[in-house]
Amino acid sequence: MTITGGCLCGAVRYSSVSKPIGARVCWCRDCQYWAAGNGTVNVGFYKADVTVTGAVTDFPSTAESGNSMHREFCPTCGTPMFSSTEARPHLVFIRAGTLDDPNIVTPSATIWVKSAPQWACINETLPKFDGQSPPIA
Repeated sequence: MTITGGCLCGAVRYSSVSKPIGARVCWCRDCQYWAAGNGTVNVGFYKADVTVTGAVTDFPSTAESGNSMHREFCPTCGTPMFSSTEARPHLVFIRAGTLDDPNIVTPSATIWVKSAPQWACINETLPKFDGQSPPIA
């Protein structure tokens, strides 16, 4: 099984030789900035199984959880693509909207709901965490 995706302009493409290990919706304030006010849907993969072609720009920051984060985006069209944390360097989280087939995975939880605005559409059937949930793999 090969999973593929890319940015809006096509300058950045990726593929994974393994299936996702999980997905979550995140409403932390940083993700709200990355998603223009919404939560992000992040799909976890083992970094060693993902190949990226094209240049990305890295935006390093410290998350509310205290983790040192790296968020990468296409420098041409601005599409948010990947995030990773130095705490789990073997994983990469890919924004679900960049998958060629975003139906390959369904989020299993919603995290950082305490940061969500009152108008946020949060799936009530998913487990919710006020902050960070237990790590994926």
